[in-house]
Amino acid sequence: MRLIDGIPLPLLVVVSLFMLGAPFVPEPHLLEKARLLAQGALTRPLDIVDVVWHLLPSALLVIRLVRRRRRG
Repeated sequence: MRLIDGIPLPLLVVVSLFMLGAPFVPEPHLLEKARLLAQGALTRPLDIVDVVWHLLPSALLVIRLVRRRRRG
């Protein structure tokens, strides 16, 4: 957990926002993957890894903020 605590918070916020929207044109991957998930078509391993890849910085940000709040 020290590794996560060592990531500068502003950097983590910027990377999270970027990865949530990337690629910006024609549409963000996460919107496309959410549509595939709703249709039941999110079955290829590459698609699942792509979703995890795009959500990883946001998950780290949430973990970091929760740990920061608990500490004080």
